[in-house]
Amino acid sequence: MPLLPMGGALLGDANMTDSPKDQPSLPNQFEGSKMSTDHDDHHAPSDTPPPIDQHKENLIHFNPWRDFNDAVSLVDVFGDEPDPAQIAQFMGVVFGYCDGLIPVRSFIDKGQGIDGRPHNIWIEAGQATPDKMATFATWASREGAAVYVIPGTVAAPGQAKAAEILQMQTVVVDIDTGDIAAKRTHLERHLGAPTMVVESGGVTPEGQHKAHVWWKLSEPAEGDDIRRVCRLRGDIAAKVGGDMHFRSAHQPIRVAGSVYYKNNLKTQVRIVEMNPALERDLGEFIEAVADMPPAPGVSLQPDFTHPDKPAVDDVLVTPVREAAQDDWSRFEGASAAIGHFIRMVHEGRMSKDEGWEGICGYNAAMLRPAWPMERLQRESQRLWELHVQKNGPPLIRLATGAPGPEETPAFTLGALLDDQSPMPEDIIAPRVLTPGGLLVLGGAPKVGKSDLTISWLVHMAAGVPFLGFTPPRPLRIFYLQAEIQYHYLRERLKQIALPPKILAAARDTFVATPKLKMLLDTDGSVRAARAIQAAFPDAPVDVICIDPIRNLFDGGPDGGGENDNTAMMFFLKDRVEVLRDYINPACGVILVHHTKKLSKLQLKDDPFLALSGASALRGFYTSGLILHRPDEEAAERKLEIELRNGPALPSKLIDKVGGQWVEINPLNERLVRAEVGARHDAERDRKGEVIVTILLDEALKGKMYTMTLFAESFENQSGLSGASGIRDRLNVLTTKGVVKFVKGDAASALGLPSDRSKYGYLCVEDMVLATGAETVDADTGEVLPEAVRILPSHYKCSQTGAVLPVENRSVWVCAEGQEP
Repeated sequence: MPLLPMGGALLGDANMTDSPKDQPSLPNQFEGSKMSTDHDDHHAPSDTPPPIDQHKENLIHFNPWRDFNDAVSLVDVFGDEPDPAQIAQFMGVVFGYCDGLIPVRSFIDKGQGIDGRPHNIWIEAGQATPDKMATFATWASREGAAVYVIPGTVAAPGQAKAAEILQMQTVVVDIDTGDIAAKRTHLERHLGAPTMVVESGGVTPEGQHKAHVWWKLSEPAEGDDIRRVCRLRGDIAAKVGGDMHFRSAHQPIRVAGSVYYKNNLKTQVRIVEMNPALERDLGEFIEAVADMPPAPGVSLQPDFTHPDKPAVDDVLVTPVREAAQDDWSRFEGASAAIGHFIRMVHEGRMSKDEGWEGICGYNAAMLRPAWPMERLQRESQRLWELHVQKNGPPLIRLATGAPGPEETPAFTLGALLDDQSPMPEDIIAPRVLTPGGLLVLGGAPKVGKSDLTISWLVHMAAGVPFLGFTPPRPLRIFYLQAEIQYHYLRERLKQIALPPKILAAARDTFVATPKLKMLLDTDGSVRAARAIQAAFPDAPVDVICIDPIRNLFDGGPDGGGENDNTAMMFFLKDRVEVLRDYINPACGVILVHHTKKLSKLQLKDDPFLALSGASALRGFYTSGLILHRPDEEAAERKLEIELRNGPALPSKLIDKVGGQWVEINPLNERLVRAEVGARHDAERDRKGEVIVTILLDEALKGKMYTMTLFAESFENQSGLSGASGIRDRLNVLTTKGVVKFVKGDAASALGLPSDRSKYGYLCVEDMVLATGAETVDADTGEVLPEAVRILPSHYKCSQTGAVLPVENRSVWVCAEGQEP
């Protein structure tokens, strides 16, 4: 480190107090008797000396020959001396671009067992500044005094109030508690490397060195920018648990290179990191600080800057005046009061209007003078956002967030008719799920709700229509489910028969949770909100699906169940809507719910009466879907649709075919006596199976039949009808290819009598005919009946009814669309 030579009387141009009549009327520590000059502990008021203008015997009459002479000082072999090189570096960073006078102060640190007088000088910013400051620091060291500066310049000697600061070119944070190293790392990660880091000399109880972290600005701040700098210093301190005193422009700080005296410890205030080329633009730096999260373990609640913090109850009833005339400042009092009412509103113990009324009442009664309403609203909103960031969504439903005045919107008929703006784009068309809408999908257990929901959501995430429901683009879907565990969820997703293109398109836009073991209460809402934000950090989610309501239901403070209308409204308004509004007010919500058992007549008249629980649910949603089976013995399901934000949609008949959900043409379904028709269908299928079974059994006995002979032989047997009925079923079976024929040479080869009928002998798949002969097993010697496999020679054409020869007798082929 380069050393700077000590000159002669370097303070010759410094503004010093030479006589009592020249002494400026300057408050102690530049402004306000409650401000401390020491930022290495929590500033005990008893250590603060009386104001200069209060005890004139404390005035120092500076004389360069008396106070800054060339006499050899006593050398303290156990301590450090001022370092001119570090002082020069420090002054360059803090004042290198500034014009005007620098307020400087020396003060006896506490814990030395000696009393001393504060010494105040004003040094002009310029090339000689480092030498003058080094000389003053050397003199102060001989007196056992620490050296401070206000990191800004003023216009005239005697000035040092906050309003008198003309220029500031740095932003600083004083970190004097907690894990100093971790906080510095947090700052560097989010704000970049600092220009300078100074170890102030103090040590925390954990043994870490307290630090001042400095960022140099690209140009000095003036006017309103000084207030922005001070606000920035306070915001940084709040987010890393630093000293909040530096919200004030006139707050002094130790000079690097000077000597620290406290509690019999003498050490140098050292620069431990220096990057003089690093400068920051004020506007960009403000944005970086705004984006920086709080350091781990740091509370964002407003706090007081002195150790004996009063109770909130005292704050709410104690007037506080400007200019730090009381035990706490107006800002501290207002922040504490606003924080108190914000907590009450956030926890649901106050309504939004009551919270705002309390804030306004405190402002009017206790702040002297009161804050402007604009500032009060701005500070309330800022603290609300910090509180929600730390504690998650509020327990109660809020429309705009922070407590504050709210107007109820109202529109005239003319305004509504004249508004020609385009309608909002549907999340899922046609009007099935609209922006900010709530859709309820209900169904009985095991009817296929979850399977249908997953298939639907994956299609929406891929941007592909599903059962006539169409998304405008690939949607960002978060599936918050509490039914299927992880391994079975991934198994089900793999079993869904979807085209590879759809699965590829939805890989990143569909996000699902495994089975959750939680309620959607305050803690659950916070966990869900964080999971959704982590899943989609770059863009807001489009659809939040909660499956099912029953497993996540929170009925509120009274603990009501889902059959309680009050509890259901609490869950919908203060849980579901709050979560939606916190994540993305425009996103849609899908709730999957169970249905109760209704008679078929009730289900036909109003299927939405089947939704389980309180009737409040139906009055709240914007769209409703009910999935049910019209016939318990049939595979088809019916999807009933109810819309509030659009025209009615007809119900859909759906089924799973080949692993995929498809819509069935309702014209193919019976409208009259559907149950009776289904029973007749089942009876016809049974007769067909009986006929096939009889043909197989008779062949094993060595018997084969023509169509006429079979009908006549088995009339009214085995549940079959008369001969004509049996012939009709055989005609159907032969057309479908279930029954075929053996005739001509093929029949003769089997030793069957010649037959002149049109069709020949009846044959079914896997038929074996016993010949009546016997054969001996060569290995065991067992005597077995001899049998031959019957292969068809002809079949009935399903289009013309003609009897045609079979092309390959070894391959059994049924008519298209039929099963053997």
